Amino acid sequence: MSLFETMGLKAEILGAIQELGFENPTPIQEQTIPFLLENDQDMVALAQTGTGKTAAFGLPIVQQFDCSVKAPQALILSPTRELALQIAKDLENFSKNIKGAKIATLYGGSDIRKQIKELESGAQIVVGTPGRTLDLIKRSKLKVNEIQWLVLDEADEMLSMGFKDDLDAILKDTPAEKQTLLFSATMPKEIVRIANTYMADPHEVTVGKRNTAAENVEHNYYLVHAKDRYIALKRVADINPNIYGIIFCRTRAETKDVADKLMQDGYNADALHGDLSQAQRDHVMSRFRSKHLQMLVATDVAARGLDVNELTHVINYNLPDDPEVYIHRSGRTGRAGKKGISITLIHMREKGKLRDVEKKMGKQFTKIPVPLGKEICEKQLFNLIDRVEKVEVNNEQIAEFMPVIYKKLAWLEREELIKHFVSVEFNRFLQYYENAKDINVDEAREKESMRGDRRRGGRDGRERGDRGSRERGGDRERGDRGRARRGNGGNMSRFFFSLGKKSGVNKRAIIDLINQNTPGKSIDIGSIEVLKGFSFFEIDSNYEKEITKAFKNARFRGQKVNIEVANKKK
Repeated sequence: MSLFETMGLKAEILGAIQELGFENPTPIQEQTIPFLLENDQDMVALAQTGTGKTAAFGLPIVQQFDCSVKAPQALILSPTRELALQIAKDLENFSKNIKGAKIATLYGGSDIRKQIKELESGAQIVVGTPGRTLDLIKRSKLKVNEIQWLVLDEADEMLSMGFKDDLDAILKDTPAEKQTLLFSATMPKEIVRIANTYMADPHEVTVGKRNTAAENVEHNYYLVHAKDRYIALKRVADINPNIYGIIFCRTRAETKDVADKLMQDGYNADALHGDLSQAQRDHVMSRFRSKHLQMLVATDVAARGLDVNELTHVINYNLPDDPEVYIHRSGRTGRAGKKGISITLIHMREKGKLRDVEKKMGKQFTKIPVPLGKEICEKQLFNLIDRVEKVEVNNEQIAEFMPVIYKKLAWLEREELIKHFVSVEFNRFLQYYENAKDINVDEAREKESMRGDRRRGGRDGRERGDRGSRERGGDRERGDRGRARRGNGGNMSRFFFSLGKKSGVNKRAIIDLINQNTPGKSIDIGSIEVLKGFSFFEIDSNYEKEITKAFKNARFRGQKVNIEVANKKK
């Protein structure tokens, strides 16, 4: 008898989950399902992605909704189209043996008329993204005033994507007596605000520690010069021949650049970013899920909702500014009880930021030397031998070709034949890495060099070095598009920026926002001043109107950003 059978689930549901291969509940399911079957109290559940949260809230809802009532009884909100579709698919599987069960999925980028028909057909469970859900509520096509369950799945992700106002608007239309279930990997202040505002004395369930990384993920970093990032990335891929992972980049431009380089160099990779149409995005994700792609290069926003359980690696081409973003990234590997590896490529000036992430997640990174050419060639050689040894031979299909092949290769002795065969695949790695240099950074030498720079430059030199790193965005900005440079001494416009230190804003965050909201532009940035409740920054006056327009709908960690020209100075 499995533990699911002891929870009091209906026979129809037990039969469905047995067909899906469910044997024993995960920790979050074990704590959540019995509670939800027996209580109507609100609940906040903290658990990392990939821990089985859909079944944790889905099975109790499927057990308790009334399929004879042809109106929405449960509303489940998720941050992305992909996650909404995945949740709906899981719920359909859970309820496959329940006659009359109907589930509607609401998301943008698809025919709204079809979704309205799903609602009008009497769907009892509605899964949707906040934007499209609110749209249908405003059109009076979705009635949520009598729902019994409201689920906020990956609530922290929804807030970080800027859905705060949409969530507030949806929640205001729901009945006070419903059961609200909030599932989140982290517990930022906005999640606490939602819990305090819209939930009544919620029961809390925590799997693992708050704001910590998954236990079965190994955290490593390579220390390289910024100019060697891509070379290091290739070596990571080459030393792991069976890699199946996501490479996270900061910007769309960097995502495209890295993916293009990988594809040009013969790697099985593609990009996922905001410039893709929905059809292109679906095509890329389908290829990745089916493992026709080994590596997916993506921005954080583009990868949200991508639900893949067998990733071997997550690679951080850049370390994110927000430690919680790193926790989300690394949580995409090491799922379903399997081990995973999170690799970060950093340079010397990012060591402090790395320590901040370690402190936040309660784990230490391990420094790993970037593999040398000889190590990679050896790994690739033995991987080839393993593949040859384990390949399935279809004797029937190749039988007719073997006489010609035997005749063609008859002049080779056994040892020579093996050497020739192996060299077909091995030679390209041997040639590429024959004179490959060691790109590992000598930390002691770098530190001494930095101390020398400070001694030579004195206070002014130190300030120039610090400002150059922050205001130009360091090597990352030069690597992206050479943008966000120091002002050139010309006319600069000074802007008031509505957020400050208490909102988590720093100089790098302002630079990133300028880059993200002005794609393709090369805008000079002057001084940046971050205060407690607000900030100021300077940009080339020629771009004053463009910056004002670009920041009209800008958000930072879910908060609306307002800017206005303060004054101009020469």
